[in-house]
Amino acid sequence: MVDRGASALSLPDDWPAHPDPILALNRMGSFDWDLDTGLFHMDAQAHEVFDLRPDEYDGHPETLAVRVPRPEAYRLDGLVSQAMKDGSENYGVYFRIRRRDGTLRWTHTQGYIRRDETGRPRRIIGIVRDATQELAEIEARRDQAAQDEAHRRQTNVVQLTTAALAHARTVQDVIDALKDTHGLIHLGATSLVMGLVEAGRIRLIAEGPAGSFVPGTDVTRIDEPYPMSEVVRTLTPRFIESPEEFAEGYPVLWPHITDLDITSAAYLPLIAQARPIGAVGLLYSDRRGFTPDERNVLVALGSSIAQSLQRAMLYEQEKDLATGLQQAMLPRSIPSVPGAEVAVRYRSGSLGRDIGGDWYDLIPLPGGRVGAVIGDVQGHDTHAAAVMGQLRIVLRAYAAEGHTPATVMARASVFLHELDTDRFATCLYAEADLSTGVLQVVRAGHIDPLVRQADGTCRRVAVEGGLPLGLSAEFGRLEYPVGTIELDPGHTLLLCTDGLVEQPGADLDDGMQTLTAMIKTGPDDVYDLADLLIDVAEERGGDDDVALLLLRRRSMDAPKSGGRLQQHVAPGDPDALSQARHMIRAAVRAWGARERADEIELVADELITNALMHTEGSAVVTLRVLTSTDRRLRVEVEDSSSALPRRRDAGESGVSGRGLLLVDLLTDVWGVEARGGGKCVWCEFAVPEGD
Repeated sequence: MVDRGASALSLPDDWPAHPDPILALNRMGSFDWDLDTGLFHMDAQAHEVFDLRPDEYDGHPETLAVRVPRPEAYRLDGLVSQAMKDGSENYGVYFRIRRRDGTLRWTHTQGYIRRDETGRPRRIIGIVRDATQELAEIEARRDQAAQDEAHRRQTNVVQLTTAALAHARTVQDVIDALKDTHGLIHLGATSLVMGLVEAGRIRLIAEGPAGSFVPGTDVTRIDEPYPMSEVVRTLTPRFIESPEEFAEGYPVLWPHITDLDITSAAYLPLIAQARPIGAVGLLYSDRRGFTPDERNVLVALGSSIAQSLQRAMLYEQEKDLATGLQQAMLPRSIPSVPGAEVAVRYRSGSLGRDIGGDWYDLIPLPGGRVGAVIGDVQGHDTHAAAVMGQLRIVLRAYAAEGHTPATVMARASVFLHELDTDRFATCLYAEADLSTGVLQVVRAGHIDPLVRQADGTCRRVAVEGGLPLGLSAEFGRLEYPVGTIELDPGHTLLLCTDGLVEQPGADLDDGMQTLTAMIKTGPDDVYDLADLLIDVAEERGGDDDVALLLLRRRSMDAPKSGGRLQQHVAPGDPDALSQARHMIRAAVRAWGARERADEIELVADELITNALMHTEGSAVVTLRVLTSTDRRLRVEVEDSSSALPRRRDAGESGVSGRGLLLVDLLTDVWGVEARGGGKCVWCEFAVPEGD
């Protein structure tokens, strides 16, 4: 029924209207509905009609939903709304209610609409009565013309039910459509049972009214003496026209359903592509027998149900296949990362057979670093998934080889361009050193990352990006600027695909703001937060996939001795250079690296000298002890030049050009990172505890 909502207006002085005693004598209940407050008063007889006790009704029409089936409520609501809109003074309608015992009964209501001087509806006063007997008598007096009209309506039932089933995607959707639409209501069926054929047996998927389950019938053989087994076995409908016929034909089943007051039943085989896929049974408690027209309508209904059921079964199978294939393309497990908590999630789009190109990955890197990847290949099909699988593998390989983030992205773009495909991909790659919290981020047409701070504050981090993978190689624009993010302990990096952000009718910025607000108020635990975000995406639906990666930096254990030392060295300042060398020598001794002291001092001096000779600015020397996995000493030399160091041929008598050769030979691992407008050349030396 229409709920007009409460307002600031007070109830009229004569509310509720007092029913005429003659109404109660005629078993008619009355109601008085104040449209300003939404209160819907019913007298005692109206409570009886709705089979409600006074303590079960709180004066609001929504409470009647327990008795008025949803399809009937929609129809009744529409009729009352139309009467108020078109200026009608009254309305009348028959509808069904579901009584306490589960039976459906016809009811009739008639209302008088009171309006104010402007014509606005303010109040509805009316009656409600049990119309079951009345309609039964009308049914009994129908002539041949009425029977023809009934046949037309029954044919329309098949059309209405077929239309409702057209929107069913899953097997449960088919069951719900049959139970909730006007089809079964107009056919007069009390309930239905349904089973699917699986491996030579029938598995029950809808068991009729509450409490009607018969023990031992959850899974039955096709050769057992049950009506559903019979129609599947013979491919012929079975119409049972009386309780006596039911008891005689199925003595094993009948004793278990005598309490359901079943007077007749129709069991229909569900046949699709010339083979039985299941059976459906319609149970009646207020009729006996079936006319030829009714049998034809039911057979046609069974055919419609079978087609919808087969479509739903194929949908579920394809969805399971798509989910399995997608999961096979994604990493089977995420490695544990010392110093971080990582949560990944994936949700497939709502189109069951579609397989997306979204992916995530976490890549262990040399020196205890880790690479975090999120990406999305264009399209939703098996080709997109295949491209995604190949791209994920090569990007992982390039990163594991120790290439810089920009090089990793550029090589992945060239690889995708050289594949026999017209697809491109967006991607974001973040290389994290969790001992320092420094993240080097490159973006190829992907959405920006988010960072959540320890206090819950969340912000979008703008990262200058390049073209999507594949396109940058095609247009010869392989430059990928590297952005730097500092992730403090307790901060969380969030990478996701656009399926988590984009919403129908809203632009990307609005979606990012909504996501940011959701993360801000979300749980602190990274795994609970990932669950929340993917649940929201699931509830929202949508045809796009969602991939999600959250990385939260934990507080690292402090080194046993020392920690971090830094020295600024300006060009032309011999004292600063001497101090830097002294700092390196002292740190090596203090941190227990005496056995590698000469190697460390030589490499550090070479890196500082190169920075001062080949750049115009100063150098910043940083020494750290890293203890995330094995114990290592890390030397970093930063300068303001973006030019990368390169090996040069020193010649037979040359005295320079061998610097990088020494670095490569003496260190355990080394590399170059972009840092804002400059770069950082770093190297690491394994320093066991015993040194």
